[in-house]
Amino acid sequence: MISGEYRAVIIGGGPGGYVAGIRLGQHGIKTLLIEKEALGGECLNRGCIPSKTLISRVNTYWSASNSRWLKAEKLEIDWNELQRLRERIVKRLRLGVKYLLEENGVKVIEGEAKLKSESVVEVRLKDGSEKEFKADNIVVATGGEHISLKEIPLDGKRIISSSQALELPEIPKRLLVVGGGVSGLEIGMMYAKLGSKVVIVELMDQLLPGVEKDLVNIVERRLRKLGVEIHTESRVVGSKIMDDRVRAIVERKGRENFEVEADYAMVAVGKRPLTRDLGLEEVGVKLDRRGFIEVDERLRTNVDGIYAVGDVTGPPFLAHRAAYHGIVVAENIAGRERSIEGLVIPSAIFTDPEIAFAGLSEAEAKEKGIDVKVGKFLFTALGRAIAEEAGEGFIKLIADASTNELIGCQMVGPHVSELISEAALAIQNKLTLEQFASSIRPHPTFSEALTEAAEAALWKPIHMIS
Repeated sequence: MISGEYRAVIIGGGPGGYVAGIRLGQHGIKTLLIEKEALGGECLNRGCIPSKTLISRVNTYWSASNSRWLKAEKLEIDWNELQRLRERIVKRLRLGVKYLLEENGVKVIEGEAKLKSESVVEVRLKDGSEKEFKADNIVVATGGEHISLKEIPLDGKRIISSSQALELPEIPKRLLVVGGGVSGLEIGMMYAKLGSKVVIVELMDQLLPGVEKDLVNIVERRLRKLGVEIHTESRVVGSKIMDDRVRAIVERKGRENFEVEADYAMVAVGKRPLTRDLGLEEVGVKLDRRGFIEVDERLRTNVDGIYAVGDVTGPPFLAHRAAYHGIVVAENIAGRERSIEGLVIPSAIFTDPEIAFAGLSEAEAKEKGIDVKVGKFLFTALGRAIAEEAGEGFIKLIADASTNELIGCQMVGPHVSELISEAALAIQNKLTLEQFASSIRPHPTFSEALTEAAEAALWKPIHMIS
């Protein structure tokens, strides 16, 4: 029996789902959103927001502890209070999402959804009862889940995911990080600053696989200064839990195996899509070989009226990408034609120093046969960076040599997670180096490095000998 009819039913209340819901509501479209756990999804509840809550405070603590001019005896961090702060911030933002949905007329229910047909969604509620809802359009926004390894399987107690690593009741004395990707480095570095002995094991030949090596080198140097032990071209081949400790056997390419003992092991080796038990294949929705939903440039699946957004469509796994997907799909349901084709999606990694990039790298451009101009400016030559004793890193701009059109940007250094948006805007709108350099940026700010990098690509920067 049909319990209600809607123009749109959204499955999943993460950044893609709730943003789609709000925009649909703004258009006056009758919308139902189904979330099985907590509004805001992985990012708000167990990822982006809680990790930055902790990382920013730990960075403040670490800077104060290592300052040459700030004197404080027995400076300590109150881990329990920091965890309570994390919980308060997450709760506040989650309530904010709920308020925005309700104020825009979106009906929200808690339960597990499954497609009965291309226009009917069945929901199992928390009390065990079931309801069916009819929809003209269905949006799948279920996200992904952490991958567990058979050699070191997640148990949620001693062998944990990156999300669970943010909720530890104590600061570990020793932490094994399996996977030297974004989460592994962000969280591993945070705990290293709190005094944990951190060991990182990465399968590939560098940390942050896929990120330009010259960016990674600067972060790796900081990790080693913090005492982090790094093993690339290595993998865990076995593990066991003994006396509240994790013992893992690590295999290294061309070298002898060794054992790591730690209070906790954080496994951060990627995600897989949450597409199982949704009824997608039964209604004919096409999945790729890894289980991600295939969509076109308007985020439509191969089944008319069914859309998908965010992590469930495959990498990159970025909350801002999912949120943009949510807007695009809502506009399309509302009758406006929006596409994700040609999007420039910036990425930011919240290590210390930060890494950010958008568009093509120099190597990627050359692989496409593009002759490039490259402009690079070091933060060691920037007044604001010197004033803050934060001179590690650089900004690199990539332009098509035939047109001077900006096609890429890579950054490593202080505040680059904020600076990358300006570069992404320029790339998206096909600005030239001349146009980018002619924008006057305030002094003294880190943004001046963007001007200098553009000038370096055109001819010569002012504050650095090239």
